[in-house]
Amino acid sequence: MTNRVVFITGASSGIGRAAAIAFARAGYQVCGMARRADRLATLGDEIAALPSPRGEFLAVAGDVGDAAQVEAAVAQTLERFERLDILVANAGIGHHGTVADAEWAHLSTLLRANIDGALHSVRAAVPVMRAQGGGQILIISSVVSGIHTPYTATYAASKAFVSSLAGSLRLELEEDGIAVTDVIVGRTETEFNQNRLGTKQENRSSLPVMSADKVAARIVRAAEQKPRRMILTLFDRLILAGGVLAPGLMARLAKRQYEPAAND
Repeated sequence: MTNRVVFITGASSGIGRAAAIAFARAGYQVCGMARRADRLATLGDEIAALPSPRGEFLAVAGDVGDAAQVEAAVAQTLERFERLDILVANAGIGHHGTVADAEWAHLSTLLRANIDGALHSVRAAVPVMRAQGGGQILIISSVVSGIHTPYTATYAASKAFVSSLAGSLRLELEEDGIAVTDVIVGRTETEFNQNRLGTKQENRSSLPVMSADKVAARIVRAAEQKPRRMILTLFDRLILAGGVLAPGLMARLAKRQYEPAAND
């Protein structure tokens, strides 16, 4: 058991949900924030059923796109657990379709969740961590942050933003004793594709897929080891290397994968 406290955004499904379970199983006290209160309640029941010793779980329903709601969630975390050691800025949503033709409401929703949500989470957590004398921020990015991906361009750009943010924050916060880790995640078996905005498309990729539980285990490891950057698989490293060494080729491969089929 540990008295360390972790605050996870986007905790109602996918990687965030798996991370909440993994941290609680490892003995961390967990606050999970997401919009879907019913899914958070179910998650809380599942964590409560874990064998002891395990951490406690606090569910906070809210929208990371709203700074006041994130600040309120952090305040509830402090009220319940009296500290905040780790932020997992995970909340995000995908989009499929061209930039020029996409509905602005869809792009705005993505930007609020993926970019505003990360900024609001960091800005709410950092003052608490400074007052405590340190902490850690884990920003969940994606392998697409390092390549050009036609038809998922807005999502990829949002992940490039948060990866760049992580690198800069690391330098800004090092004197405060706050570590920052850029967690690069590849294709994961979650509800992400079904929930993404824009045009609907069946997954035509045969690329390797990780389970959300395995990704969550790596996130817990990152919380313990505090690396500057964590790339989860060798295949993901190869993709990122391709984005640097052969960006045109990688972009064409991505276009072939994401380009809408004639019957889509």
